Amino acid sequence: MRISYAWLQDFIELKITPAELAEVLNRLGLMVEKVEEVEGDVVFEVETYANRPDTLGHLGMAREIAAALGEKLRQKPWPVKEIPLPTKSVVNVEVLDSQLCPRYCGAVVKEVKVGPSPSWLQRRLVAVGLRPINNVVDVTNYVLMATGHPIHAFDLHRLAGPRIVVRRAKKGETLRILGGQLIELSPDNLVIADEEKPVALAGIIGGEDSAVTESTTDVFIESAWFNPVSVRRTRQEKGLDTDASYRFERGADISFPPEAACMAVSLLGEFGGKVTQGVVDIYSDPFKPREVRLRLTRIRELLGVEVDPDFVQSLFQALGFEGRRLNQSSFLFQVPSFRVDIEREVDLVEEVARFYGYDRIPSIIPPLKVIEKAPNRQQAQVKKIREILFHQGFDEVLNFSFSDAQKESLWSTGKQAIALSNPLSSRNALLRTSLMAGLLETVSRNQKRGAAGVHIFEIGNIYYWENDNPVEKLFLGLATTGEVGSPHWSRPSERTDFFHLKGTCELLLTELRYEPFAFRRAEHPVFEKDYCLALETKGDVVGYLGKVKPEILAVFEIEEEVWAAELNLALLLGKQPRPLSYVPVSRFPAIVRDISFIVSDQIPFEEIRHSLDSLNLPHLESIELVDRFTSSQLGEGQVSLTLRFTYRHPDRTLRTEEADRLDSRIITHLGSAFQARLREGGKN
Repeated sequence: MRISYAWLQDFIELKITPAELAEVLNRLGLMVEKVEEVEGDVVFEVETYANRPDTLGHLGMAREIAAALGEKLRQKPWPVKEIPLPTKSVVNVEVLDSQLCPRYCGAVVKEVKVGPSPSWLQRRLVAVGLRPINNVVDVTNYVLMATGHPIHAFDLHRLAGPRIVVRRAKKGETLRILGGQLIELSPDNLVIADEEKPVALAGIIGGEDSAVTESTTDVFIESAWFNPVSVRRTRQEKGLDTDASYRFERGADISFPPEAACMAVSLLGEFGGKVTQGVVDIYSDPFKPREVRLRLTRIRELLGVEVDPDFVQSLFQALGFEGRRLNQSSFLFQVPSFRVDIEREVDLVEEVARFYGYDRIPSIIPPLKVIEKAPNRQQAQVKKIREILFHQGFDEVLNFSFSDAQKESLWSTGKQAIALSNPLSSRNALLRTSLMAGLLETVSRNQKRGAAGVHIFEIGNIYYWENDNPVEKLFLGLATTGEVGSPHWSRPSERTDFFHLKGTCELLLTELRYEPFAFRRAEHPVFEKDYCLALETKGDVVGYLGKVKPEILAVFEIEEEVWAAELNLALLLGKQPRPLSYVPVSRFPAIVRDISFIVSDQIPFEEIRHSLDSLNLPHLESIELVDRFTSSQLGEGQVSLTLRFTYRHPDRTLRTEEADRLDSRIITHLGSAFQARLREGGKN
């Protein structure tokens, strides 16, 4: 923005030199990039803020300088001698789209003699880099550069009607703009039209067919406010950059159009034109000033300095804000219409900082009050689950929460799925009630791309209706298939199996301290009958694991066996984990006994261990299953289980006869409870 030192004095009495003025502008953040002399005037090239359209004219710059220097802003009068002919009788103005044009003003000047502008006006325009054209066009440019508000002049006799209609363009309409370029218009473009056709692109550029020429006698002056978003979109669409669009798309002053029109007709009246009576002002929804509260404590918190309340009040008064003091520590200010950048309290604090002086603000970090975040046990547990599964060789995946009716029917969860009101497609019409679909799709995708082993997990929400209320619950899904680990020449490849998955689930619950837990045989619509377990803890089933049915795998085009699990994390993590306890390492040796039993193959080891735990045998430290095999010699439906018992006394060395008595109690109990018999040679 080019600012003339001489022009500024129309609005403020400058008692400082141009060099001192440059320093003032720099302190305000309006950086002076260049200073030059133009025909006896000093011109400043100033870099303004993108959100400060009020500084794109000499009036706005003068307002900033006056506030900084403590000077009064001059109110230059613009007298208008009107002829007894109402403007409304000369031209009919109508606004059909008040959303894109909330305010439209117009005035008419008759018997204008188009010719060169006075020398003083030409000097002003040349100083700011504009080329004088004729007195009418020069007046519109003068108002623009003086106030920052764009206006436009039409040849009244070239307007059909004569009529002005502010409307959206019709499909197929065109406009030949100044310079001769023909542009196609769309219904998204706001235009100024006469009774027959568009004559200007609103807020951007005028049309050639209504432009002022040497033969023009009567002029219609347009001064309006156009929607910034509409102007920006149209300007980008058409590739037209003008001084008017640059200002309108940043937000002009909606209160200023009548004054801008008066300035223009006043000048044209001085040049011999006759001004009709009154300015047409269509303003259906008047501007309501925004009110923003400013606290002195907030200034101190952000700037780190105490600012005098009288300085604050006088500053904003000088900047054109109306306001009052609420109490000893706060103000309430009305934001003027030309300050489109002021929205929040922090914006007012920034104004205080600019005029107080950045150099007076100490370079220290003010203390900030930080509220400590409340601990979230569930987030910590979920993070731990991720770490455990990662170290077990599982990779985390993230799948969409969408599903379709066909896939949802596979899971038979008994939950009513939630349908989407506006789905992306029929395959994404529901929210999932299980994580299994996403896991199996990921397995299928990776196998088709040659993955020898796929071991994945997902932590995510499922969704369903419960008593007409939508429910969202956190679940954990696991799937494992194929080879485990990387292949190596020194050993055969190991493949995942049921026990790999079961051991992972055991490790999870042990590390999370949700003990005791147990696995029970169960039936589930996803898993094969003889390869399905329910995971229980504290009386609740928190999940299922097993071998996925072949007919389900066929839907996903998976040929290999897949072992999977799904745990209700919302239920599991809602339980209280076992408290941490410390047990010192014993200084005394243990006695280890392996005992082999023959029992029914329908009795799981978990049930045997649970039964032995109920005996509360003294000095029994652990029970492990170390061997299991079947043979025709054992009899049909019989299996051999070798159990390892570890005994240890906490205070002394355990004697052999004490361990023998414990063995006898175990053998007797298992014989009674499960008809287990000691295998020949089965104790050592």
